[in-house]
Amino acid sequence: MSKLSEQFPGTPSQYQKPLPPSSPPQTQTYLQAPNVISRSNSSQAPAASSSRSYHEIVRTLEDIKRPLELHEDVADEDDYYYDDEDGSEEGDDRFFNPALLSHIAVRLRDKVPRGTHVKGSIPYPRAFTGKDIVSTIQSQIQRELLITHGISTNDRRAALQVARSLQSQLFFYEVEWGGRVLQDGVEDVYMFLDDQEGASDARIEQEELPTAVVTLLTKCYASGCDDDSPCYSYTCPRRRDAQLVVAPTETSVEEEKDEWTSTVPPEILKTLPESEINRQTIIHKIISKEKQYIHDLDTIESLFIRPLRNASPPVIRMSDIDDFIEEVFGNVLDLRECNRRLLEVMYVRQREQAPIIHGIGDIFLEAATEFRLAYPIYVGHLPVAEKRVKDESERNAEFRLFLEQCSRHQDAHRFDLKHFLSRPSEHLQKYPVLLEAICNETTDGNPDADFLKEAIEAIKKLQTVAQLWTFQSSMGKGPSGKLEWFNLISDEVRAALPKKETKRQSVIFELIKGEMDYVKDLENIEVMYVAPLREMDPPIIPRDRLDQFIEDVFHNFAELHVHHRKMLNTFHEIQREEHPIIRSVTAAVYDAVLNFREAYMEYIPNYPIAAYRIDDEMANNPAFKQFVEQCTRHPDAHRLDMKNFINRPIPRLLRYDLLLKNILEETPEGHEDRDTIPQVLEVIKALGKESEPGVVSAKQKVEVWRYNSNLVFKTGEVIDMDLLNENRSLIHTGKLLRQPDTGFEWSGWTELFVLLFDNYLVMTKPKEKDGITKYHIYRRPIPLDLLTLANFTDPPTQRGTGLLRLGRSDRPDRHGDLSSTPGAATTPETATDSKAVYPCTIHHTGRLGGLYTLFAESLQARNEWKQKLDEAIGLRKVVQESNKVFEIETLSADTFLVPALTPGAGTPSWNAENAFTGKVTCSVPFTTADGRGLVAIGCAEGVWIGFRHDSRSMRRVLHLKMVTQCAMLEDFGIFLVLADKSLFAYHIEALVPSSPQSAHTSQTPQKLSGNKDVHFFSVGSLNGRTLVIYMKKKGLDSVFRVLEPVVGKINERTEAPRSFGSRLGLRSQRSEWFRVYRDFFLPSESFDLIFLKAKIVILCTKGFEIMDLTDFKSVTIPQRDDPRLEKLAKRCESCRPMGMFRTSQDEFLLCYDEFGLYVDRHGDPSRSLGTIEWEGTAEHVAWHPPYVLLFDTRFIEIRHVETGRLAQIIPGNDMRCLWDGRGTTNVPNTVAPGPEGWHEGASQEPRVHGVMNSAEAVPLQPVSGPRPSRPVAQHVFELIPTIPLYLPGSLSSPLQATHFSQSNSPPHSPRLNPTLSYR
Repeated sequence: MSKLSEQFPGTPSQYQKPLPPSSPPQTQTYLQAPNVISRSNSSQAPAASSSRSYHEIVRTLEDIKRPLELHEDVADEDDYYYDDEDGSEEGDDRFFNPALLSHIAVRLRDKVPRGTHVKGSIPYPRAFTGKDIVSTIQSQIQRELLITHGISTNDRRAALQVARSLQSQLFFYEVEWGGRVLQDGVEDVYMFLDDQEGASDARIEQEELPTAVVTLLTKCYASGCDDDSPCYSYTCPRRRDAQLVVAPTETSVEEEKDEWTSTVPPEILKTLPESEINRQTIIHKIISKEKQYIHDLDTIESLFIRPLRNASPPVIRMSDIDDFIEEVFGNVLDLRECNRRLLEVMYVRQREQAPIIHGIGDIFLEAATEFRLAYPIYVGHLPVAEKRVKDESERNAEFRLFLEQCSRHQDAHRFDLKHFLSRPSEHLQKYPVLLEAICNETTDGNPDADFLKEAIEAIKKLQTVAQLWTFQSSMGKGPSGKLEWFNLISDEVRAALPKKETKRQSVIFELIKGEMDYVKDLENIEVMYVAPLREMDPPIIPRDRLDQFIEDVFHNFAELHVHHRKMLNTFHEIQREEHPIIRSVTAAVYDAVLNFREAYMEYIPNYPIAAYRIDDEMANNPAFKQFVEQCTRHPDAHRLDMKNFINRPIPRLLRYDLLLKNILEETPEGHEDRDTIPQVLEVIKALGKESEPGVVSAKQKVEVWRYNSNLVFKTGEVIDMDLLNENRSLIHTGKLLRQPDTGFEWSGWTELFVLLFDNYLVMTKPKEKDGITKYHIYRRPIPLDLLTLANFTDPPTQRGTGLLRLGRSDRPDRHGDLSSTPGAATTPETATDSKAVYPCTIHHTGRLGGLYTLFAESLQARNEWKQKLDEAIGLRKVVQESNKVFEIETLSADTFLVPALTPGAGTPSWNAENAFTGKVTCSVPFTTADGRGLVAIGCAEGVWIGFRHDSRSMRRVLHLKMVTQCAMLEDFGIFLVLADKSLFAYHIEALVPSSPQSAHTSQTPQKLSGNKDVHFFSVGSLNGRTLVIYMKKKGLDSVFRVLEPVVGKINERTEAPRSFGSRLGLRSQRSEWFRVYRDFFLPSESFDLIFLKAKIVILCTKGFEIMDLTDFKSVTIPQRDDPRLEKLAKRCESCRPMGMFRTSQDEFLLCYDEFGLYVDRHGDPSRSLGTIEWEGTAEHVAWHPPYVLLFDTRFIEIRHVETGRLAQIIPGNDMRCLWDGRGTTNVPNTVAPGPEGWHEGASQEPRVHGVMNSAEAVPLQPVSGPRPSRPVAQHVFELIPTIPLYLPGSLSSPLQATHFSQSNSPPHSPRLNPTLSYR
């Protein structure tokens, strides 16, 4: 009892008396660690007098519905009550105070489970174990511990201390009256003194209940203390942050270092044979080792798992801690529970049969059954856990420090985490050895021998299963991953199998093992490439294209991984159930192949694209190249680079085919695989065939992108041909020859490599350097919309002698026809070269175009080029028709006629007998007050007005000569006309009355200008004002007058009676409808004026003059002061400015007649690519957001304002712009792009009118003689935006199969800054 008295001393100093309510709580009373029990003594009476008998307490609980009065000296007993309103169990919970030991004693007496327990071969009825006692007390106090102090319900230390206190006061006794301290286990058996068979309800009046106060469960004594406002004591139980000290439990059983023989009486030992002594010694050692093993598993939780979870600051990121613990420690706590139950059963057996244990084999046989559910999982997962620990240690310095500190802890005994993680595997391997040792010492006839043999066999099978799990978890890595089928089976099993079955099982195992390697490689794609690329900061690939890069390169690999992971899991399940002889895996393969078919159909065609994107990025991004090289050195990469990883799925399909055929060869007749495997092979074969067209299409697309990245333009002549468009295709490539520019043979013929895309014909000169071929642009790429085939039928000529004949060709050569320069004397070298070449003549309709003659080396090559060119031009027409951004809608087809041009003929005027109207020059749409949609069209002979799209409704309303401009102020009902350099204002009601009353409105205009000197005018809105600005020339200066309409005057004149003077047309020439708002001049020739939001832009010889009308301050763009822009400045000076349009919130496109230039808001060039060269010469520029329309006399060139990319070409004859969206107040002129630019698409309202001569009316040959020529109809039209209809798949040659999904292509060409590379 000495130890007991040391642990629970009964002196008054240890068992403190509760404080009176008037006294503040004393801190030392509540900090009695490790003991949490404080006995209560009365100052007026002995300790025994303050207690009640068991009989009295029970009577109180049953008969009196009031609080227990066990301690008269305790003030304000309400503070002790356990406040529970639900009245559980027998309705006495509200009278139960867990802080009083006597209450707990009563509950323990009532609720502890009793039964017959054997110890020392003696059965004890109505007994219970130490574990029963602790569990019962824990059930009574755990709610209070959790609610009041936040102590986990799994923490049994407080309950154990309470049980020991009850033991020290002899509330119950150990049946053998041993002096051991009560443990939370089944080693010892206890009984109550008064508990006898058949007398469970007997009440002994003399018995006294134990008394003490459980300080951990008490509430504060202070009367003014409550839950909302705890008292000042920092250990007040109501303070949630008060540090509660719970005594740590001792090791449940001290390590027994004595041999078994020292624990057995000598007289018994003498009677035992040596074999039995050895047997009992081994059993005793097994129990000792099991106790130590469980202690080590406890250490794993206390030393590693709990501190990792609770570490502050965290050792591992909080978002990863759960996954880390799950992956590293797995189900180690389940193992602990299994072995605890095993040890508990062994304790019970030891207790029952001590000192000699007769049988232990049945215990291990039952344990092996339970181990089978837990140990293989843990042991199999061990390599993964060790690798995760290693990886975390390498990259996490804090985790390394944590492990170092743990290894120095006294419980670790200098062992590291790897030792503890390997402990279950090592312990499992020791069982067969120890059990065999017991079996060897077991005498014949002992029934335990059979149990031991079965247990040994069961545990050995368990080890085999664990080895299989280890192999499966290794995923082909490490020593376990190198195991083969014969390594996992016994020699006996292998010897018993036929040779064919052995080979068949080896192939099945190879299939499973290969699948593990493949799945691991798919996982490594995410681990080695995708995740680092996303997480690196700064990023290796810019964020704005990282997602697209990952999509293009890795595509749907994650989908493949899901399918194959599922198939591998099925393989593993079959292995675990059927190992070592697997009947079939074909059903699993068949199911997987049917499921992953679509995923492979998408992945395989993407491989050429992925490989190209990797090569392209490595060639242009050194950081990415270094990253790929580092990944190649990764241990799991096996020195394979990124392209090998993304190519992995393709040969895997072929591997299935080979392995399944091998399995089929070794499968016996009558086996179901004989029927199923051919079906699977057929599906795999079909998958390969069906993916081939997609691969071909992808390779074609990659070829286009490779050419795109290797094209080299001349400085300042870059053209965005939109080659990165997902619908782009390459029709044909080949070598063609070009005759020397000089015509002198010694200058040599030029060999060209010509690329025919579906939108451009590109002539290049290849140059190879460092193994990379660059294609230098030889002539400006020709849009197929502007390409015609002139002559492909000329006879062949000799490269040496036939050039003179070709040089005398009569074909016009506007831009250096390749065959037009006369030849000169030939060199001996070329004179002997009589190889025939075949001329191919094409025509480029454009500003820099003309006739080009190239030479093919054979007739077959020329015919092929002609076929491909015809095919490409025809395809381009079909595609453009389907994807045009504007379509022509006729406004007038036959109203406006001009005579055909004949030599010496004058231009007749329009009269009643003559229908000629002269050239159409302008138009404007408008809506009348009564809602009629009309259009006004001006020409040389006056102004016509009619309904839109109704040629027959056109009527001449103004007989004016030389009309050049018209505009409509709808808000004021004023129609403006510039005729013969005079500006007039008409009331629209006078021209097209909306009611009978308005029909009498005067048609007499107000003249807004003086002499015939107005060159142009412009209408717009500025700061809420509607303004009309016209320009007159005065010498070399441009004089501007700004007019503002006066609403009152306009209405007044409309409603005023017609005077005699007005009837005679004698109205005052001074404008009364408008007032002069501003006058200013510009010392430069001006061509046009554009309204911005708050300023105006004057297009003049200096460039674009941006002016503020409030103070007339102006600035000219583009800036020309920078010496680096000297060449650009000269180019701007030589060309005429045509328009200025906003591309984004901070950028503008300046349009000249030959090119376009992007500038920022300060007027500086904003893009590195220089200028955008127009295909034609812009006579007029119109604006329909987001497109710029450039009118050449031969075609309309439509380009996207943000990229400058050619979107559409509308061919025609004598094309002119009539209305560019200005000149009316019902169309906003200051349309601005959104934050993301113009990507939202074009406005659906027409904003541009044009005119062209009808092709049908043009006579083929001039008519001679006095007979008049046929009139030429002028086709007036408006351009209506359309919604593009993109054709599915690739737009390659119709002769080639195209099966390429748009989703597999890389992103569209950059929307803003046009580039020649994806970057």
